[in-house]
Formats: sequence, structure tokens, C-alpha cells
Amino acid sequence: MEIESKQKTVFVGMSGGVDSSVAAALLAERGFDVVGIHIKMWSDPAIPCNFKEDRYDAMAAAEKIGIPFQTWDLTEEYRTAVVEYMIHEYAMGRTPNPDIMCNRHIKFGFFLKKALERGADYIATGHYVRKTQNIKHKTQSLRTAKDTNKDQSYFLWTLGQEELRHALFPIGEYTKPDVRDMARKMGLPTAEKKDSQGICFIGEIDLTAFLKKHIPEERGVVMTTAGRRVGEHDGLSFYTIGQREGIKSGGGGIPYYVAEKDFATNTLVVAEGPYDEKLFKDTMDITDVHWIAGTEPAFPLACTARIRYRQPLQSCIVNLQPVEAKTFASTTHNLQVIFAKSQRAVTPGQSIVFYQGEEMLGGGVIASARV
Repeated sequence: MEIESKQKTVFVGMSGGVDSSVAAALLAERGFDVVGIHIKMWSDPAIPCNFKEDRYDAMAAAEKIGIPFQTWDLTEEYRTAVVEYMIHEYAMGRTPNPDIMCNRHIKFGFFLKKALERGADYIATGHYVRKTQNIKHKTQSLRTAKDTNKDQSYFLWTLGQEELRHALFPIGEYTKPDVRDMARKMGLPTAEKKDSQGICFIGEIDLTAFLKKHIPEERGVVMTTAGRRVGEHDGLSFYTIGQREGIKSGGGGIPYYVAEKDFATNTLVVAEGPYDEKLFKDTMDITDVHWIAGTEPAFPLACTARIRYRQPLQSCIVNLQPVEAKTFASTTHNLQVIFAKSQRAVTPGQSIVFYQGEEMLGGGVIASARV
């Protein structure tokens, strides 16, 4: 690690999983003054929560490493910044990414601010991503992880220079099997623990059932892209572009996929089969744009991008839109992105993230798509 560790204090977000446990152990080995922090997030009282188990696992790992351990309650902050955002976006017909908002507002927002106030020089997480420093320009950048199958740069596009100056990602240079092996050799109790799935700190829930507790149902018709009525839906807010499961239709041998949500007529439009041309778009309008470097690149920008986690990178051209929009980072332009190949199931509300080689440049939110 290039950063001088002597007398530097790092607060490590310890979720109770193997990745954050190894991150804390590596930092302790390298001479940092490490404090383990387990963050209590909001969870639906009606949904079984693993908070106690995860907290116990994080505490046991901290004890094995020999570092102090604390639990911070950020339930209200999480409910407001992540859960209410998610519900609002679905109600508006978009498909949000709560994990990205969790990173932006909770891990690199409230957690970072509170850690610095309590004397930390850095925070660290178990994300699979690599941070590099440009000494000459005094800037930080993010690169994809060594383990491309676990790379999590997609979820960190909202970070800026201030956050990165105080952030460490100790396991980005390792593969997942490497991390498991290190955990075993260190004797960490989380070495064999399975990776968590589902929405960040909400867990493996039935998302539709959860949303129906907060968004009224509004039944309407399901039509094919050819104009044939094939069933009814419970409300457009409960469906996402590309979705196959949960479509109430008349059946038949060809599977249906959500291709469009027409709010003007409350109609769910479905494609017949995964290769229906209505499922594919090559041009997208992007809002809420953010660049890791803090400044816009030169346009038009030839780069690669992905519109969902783990999607192989796709070649595209990024152009400025003529209208300016105020984003969370600064006043910047909206973007138009044109892909070399049409993309399947482009979903408004989801993030698009831009890359040049291994470097993650930034990202934005998909507003609309067309051919």
C-alpha cells in the first residue's frame, strides 16, 4: 500500500462478511491504527433481519484481529436516504439502484463524516476496487478490481475527490479466492461465510411485496409489442424493463419480457421472446452526471460503459446535451450516449458507468432510451 500507515487511523466498515474482515486485518498488519465499525441500517420490521448475526460475526472478526469494535446506529439516515428514495423512484416508474445510494449517502457520506469527526484519517471498506493517486496533479482515481468477476466499481461512480482522499480499498488487488485463503490463514471466523445477496442492508426480500406496502396498486392491461392484449398487471411501478417473472398473461410457449411502461394509458407492453427488437435501444439520455476527477472530459468522448452490474463493457460515444442540469456534484451537462451495438433492456433509473481501460471515469442515471 502506497499510503504511509504510521500513526494513521482507519475506521473500517465491518459488515460481518469475509471481505470487510480481511480488509481490516490487512490494514492492521500494515501498521494502521484500525477501528472496526459495524453500521446498523434500517430494515423492515416484518422482514427477518440478520443484523444480530452479522454484528456478532463482525465483532468476532475484530476480536480475532485484535482491534477495537463499535456499533453505529444509522437506521434513520438509511431509511431517509436509501429506502425512501427507492420507494419514490419506483412510484415514479423508474428502477433505482439503492446500493449506489447506500454507498453515496451512508458509507461515504454519514459514515465518512462521523469517522473524520472522531479522529479517523481514513475509512476503509471491503469493496473490490482499486484506488490510485496522481502525485503530480494531486488527484485520486478508481480502477477496476484485479478480480474482474467481483469488481464493484459500478457501485462507486458517485464518489468524488474529497471522499477518495479519505478512502482505502485494501482487497482490490486480490481475487475472491485470495481473500478466502487469507481469511483462513488469519483464522478469521468469517472465512467460510457466504456472500450476502439482495438490496444493500435490506436483504433478500420479495421486492414487489415490499413495494406494495408503500405504493398503491393500479391495475391495467398487458399488451404485446404487436398490439395484442395478453393479460393484466397490478401497477406499472412494480415492473422493470427486461423483467420476465411475475407477468400476468395468458401464457403460451413464448416467454414475455417487459419492453415498455406506458403511464399515459397504464399499459404494460411486453416483448414476445428475448430477441424482440423492441427490447433493444442504442441511444440514451443521461442525467445526474458525475465525474470522479471533478471536471468534465473533452467531448465527444469515446469510451466504454456498462448499464448494469457485471455487464461486459460496451463501446460508446458520449456527447453533451444542449440543456444544462444541476446535479448532486456540480452544475454539469446532461449527456447523450450512443452505443456501437444496441443494448438490451435499457432501464430508466438505473446507472450507466463510464470507463477508459481500467479507469472508472464516472457515471449518471439513465433517463430515457430510444433507437
